[in-house]
Amino acid sequence: MTLADAMLPEFDQEMKATRAVLEVVPQARLDFRPHSKSSTLLELATHVAELPQWITRSFVGTELDVAPPGGEPLPPAQCNTAAEILQLFDRGAKQARATLAAARDADLPVVWTLKAGGRKVVAMPRAGMVRSFVLNHLIHHRGQLTVYLRLCDVPLPWVYGPTADKPHTLT
Repeated sequence: MTLADAMLPEFDQEMKATRAVLEVVPQARLDFRPHSKSSTLLELATHVAELPQWITRSFVGTELDVAPPGGEPLPPAQCNTAAEILQLFDRGAKQARATLAAARDADLPVVWTLKAGGRKVVAMPRAGMVRSFVLNHLIHHRGQLTVYLRLCDVPLPWVYGPTADKPHTLT
């Protein structure tokens, strides 16, 4: 078993939970913003949906500058509907899983660096990028998303266990 094989069950669990949360994002409330300094529901859900792509990005080369000096910045994902959010997530999660499943043990300790404008934002082994920069980051924003959904009176699905809305079933 490779190290990546050992990471796949956690990846699968988090993708399943994330998809369940994204499935209940209401089209009619995409403009919801709990505070003037907060992202809209659309912006936050799009960010959550885009995060799995970063696994694949971290296995291409050893660095990425999202705003290279003199070059074109990496455009953020753009979604306009709840359906587009799910499509973005499904594509990215599928590709990320394939990338992780194909990873060799020698790939995981390779340091990968994220830059912006030529400046280092973060650098760590790819295994750390998967766990920290992608999965932990996704879990953090998925938690924020559940708060937004609760404020919009959307029944919440199971993530790690029952919710007030789904207390007794795993579906």
